[in-house]
This record gives sequence, C-alpha cells and structure tokens, in this order.
Amino acid sequence: MNSSERHPRGLMTLFFTEMWERFSYYGMRALLVLFMVDAVRSGGMGLDDKTATAIYGLYTAVVYLMSLPGGWLGDRLLGARRTVSYAALLITLGHFTLAVPTTQAFYLGLVFVAVGSGFLKTNMSTLVADLYPEGGTRRDAGFTLFYMGVNLGAFLGPLACGKLAAVWGWHAGFAAAGVGMVFGWIQFHFTRHHLKDAGEHPSHPGPLHLLERTGAIGLTGLALAILILGLTGRVTPDPIAIAQSASYLITGIAAAYFAYLFFFAGLDRSEKGRIGMILLLFLSSALFWAGFEQAGSSFSLFAERFTLREFSFLDEPIPAAWFQSLGPIMVIAFAPLFAALWIGLSRHRLNPSIPVKFGIALLLLAAGFLVMRGAASRLLIHGQVMPTWLIATFLLHTFGELCLSPVGLSSVTQLAPRRLVGQMMGVWFLATSLGNLLAGLLAGEFHEDTVAHWPALYLQCSIFPVAAGVLLIVFARKLRRLAPDLS
Repeated sequence: MNSSERHPRGLMTLFFTEMWERFSYYGMRALLVLFMVDAVRSGGMGLDDKTATAIYGLYTAVVYLMSLPGGWLGDRLLGARRTVSYAALLITLGHFTLAVPTTQAFYLGLVFVAVGSGFLKTNMSTLVADLYPEGGTRRDAGFTLFYMGVNLGAFLGPLACGKLAAVWGWHAGFAAAGVGMVFGWIQFHFTRHHLKDAGEHPSHPGPLHLLERTGAIGLTGLALAILILGLTGRVTPDPIAIAQSASYLITGIAAAYFAYLFFFAGLDRSEKGRIGMILLLFLSSALFWAGFEQAGSSFSLFAERFTLREFSFLDEPIPAAWFQSLGPIMVIAFAPLFAALWIGLSRHRLNPSIPVKFGIALLLLAAGFLVMRGAASRLLIHGQVMPTWLIATFLLHTFGELCLSPVGLSSVTQLAPRRLVGQMMGVWFLATSLGNLLAGLLAGEFHEDTVAHWPALYLQCSIFPVAAGVLLIVFARKLRRLAPDLS
C-alpha cells in the first residue's frame, strides 16, 4: 500500500478515543435503569419502572440535543479538537460523580455525562472528516474503521461495567466507566499531535452575532438555574411530566420549522419536494428509535427479571447488563455483510431506494416486537424464558439499524438545499432525540405488575412500524419523484 492509500496516523488516535468514550457511555447505560429500579437496601434508588425509564429517555435525548451546541462550540469558539478534550474531561467527571452514592451526585453525574457526550459526538466526526480533505472512498473507509471503534467500545463497556457492578456493586460499575474515559482522554491528549491541523481552529471563526451571544448566555443561565434548584431540593422535578413536555416541545419545534420551510423560506417546488422527503424520513426515524431504544430500558428490565440467566455449566448467573453488548457485536459482525449486499445489488441496479430501506428497517423493528410478544406469552406460563428470545429480538433490531442508521444522515445532506444543510442536520438529531424520549415513555408502560397485558402491548408496538414500513415500501416509487436524483 503506497502512502496515498494509507490512513492518517491520526485516525488511530480518534479510533481509540471514541472506543473508550463508547465503552464508558454504553457501560454506564447498561446499568442505568437497573440501578434506578433496584431496592435501596441493595444499593439502588428504589424508583418505580415508569419514573426510571422516563429518566433514561430524558438522559439519552439530552445527549443528542447537546450535539447541536457542541457542534456550534467546535465551529465558532474552540475548534473540534479542544471541544473533544474538554468534553472528555466533563464525561470523566460525570462518571466519577455517578460513583458517589448520593441522589444529588447521581443526577449531577447524569447531566455531566449527557452534556459531555453530546459535545463530543459531532466534533469527533468533524475530526475524522478533517483528516481526509480530499474526500472520496478513502474517507468513507476511514469512517468505517472509526465506527468499528464505536461498536467495539459499546461491546466491551457493558461486559466490564456489568461484571463489576454484579460483584462489587452499582457504583463500582459507574467508576469503571469513568476509568475507561480517563484512558480515552489520556491517549487523545498524548497522541493529538498526529491529528496535525485537523480541528485545531474553529471552522467558522469570527465575532459572535448578537443572537449567538444572547442564546449562549440565556441557555447557559437557564441550565445552571435549573441545575441549582434541583440539586438544592427547592424544586422536585417530575421526570415523567418533563419527558412528556419535552416530547411535545420537540414535536412543536420540528413542526414549526418544517412549516416555515414549506411556506416562508422561499423554496422552489423541487426543493419543497426534497423537504417533504426529509419530513417523512424524520417521522420514520423517530418511530424507529422509539422502538429500538427499548434495548436499554424495558428490554434491560426483561433480561433482569424474566430471562433465565443461570445455567449448570456456568459458575455465576449472566449479568443482565451483558445483554446490552449484543447489539454492538452484531453490528461488527453484520455491517460488512450489509455493505457488501448493497454494493452487490447496486451492480445489478437492484439497490433499494432510501424510502425502501427505511421501510425494511421498520418492518424488522416490528418483527422484533412480535418475537417479544411470543416471549411474553411464554412468560405467563413458565415465569421465565430462555435468552434466545432477547437474542433474536436484538438481531432483528440490529438488522433494522443497519438498514436505517448508515443512510439517514447521508440522505439528509443529499436532500437538503445547500444553504440549509447545517440546519437540517440539527433537525435530524431532533428526530433521534424525540425517538429516545418516546422510548423512555413507552418503556414505562411495561410494569412488572401488568405482565398479563404484555403480549397485547408488544403487539401494539408492532402495529405502527408495520403500517409505516408498508406505506414507505408501497409508495417508494412515487416518493422518488420528490427527489429523482437521490441514490
């Protein structure tokens, strides 16, 4: 391989930084709901399922919301490199704060991790892109290697943190996530010179506009006021009500923005057609993530309470948190096969359009819920079910993720009018954030004392994805008229 074909040495720096960050994020996420619902006498918080899953939904939603100001910090103030470094330190502080066994420390740690993870998310991708200024297939290959680091960390985190939590207690698991992020920051700090000029300076420097200054100061002040009031006990927040209100707010913001684009942005007919396609994909994405993110909430509780985890050939029960490693290892195993499948179909002009891929993803999501319906039905008879039910569900949902996730953001950048690309990427993150909020609220419906209704609930969870998936596939050709040149 000649020098022009080799990947930059800086890619290894970013690979291991992202691996350790995902190790810490998914390691902690695997424990989060289980810790919140565990009895106080066992070291948990003693929350009911509905409250715990609402907090989970809020936490994961905030991660994606914070990617918007995180991108702004990197673009306008700090540069991507410094933003990543400061975000990694904030994440580390958050995980070690979670390791302190007090309620105030728990909520403060969640805030630190969510904000830090959001700030880091977009800037890491920016750094990878900056390593390949020429673009092309070499950059695509670089991103593929980078995302292998994402999933490797997401696979290892729940295994390590879950085991430590099972042996030494919840807070040992949270501390392990912090140690992982320390490793990530150390290697980033001492190998950042390999990045050369990538992310060294803001991509759009210059004096801040009045709106930027006002927004930054206002949002920071509001966040600090809410944080202080919550930590001092002067305000007792209701996580369920906050999650519901936040979902309405995000829906309202998205509706108002799309209305503005259609009626007041001065777009021509072709551009409006493309925005219409983005709107359909936005709704489909939110629906998909609302179901997919049951992995860390209701499915996690299902693994803990109703899945057989003790076997004669094992010395100890399988930690419930280990089930969170299934998705990432499946992505590592099957992503190359899906990539080869799309390439092979393209050679024969059979590669499905983006609406069809989204439709297939929603049908696979629904299939996973139908598997869980079967598991819930057997649960009513036997009290526990084999792990194969959850494994099959994770497999189907992972296949759906591989159909939807890789093409989602790419399709938005292709569809959006050039002057609106940045804004539309932000709107796309809103879809993921909304899906995570809805996931937390949906998970709260699976109470331990209403197990008899679970088969019907899982069946209901499959109806909307089936309907949406079928409509996307059936009308795919007509939808293509909205954006004829979209690959």
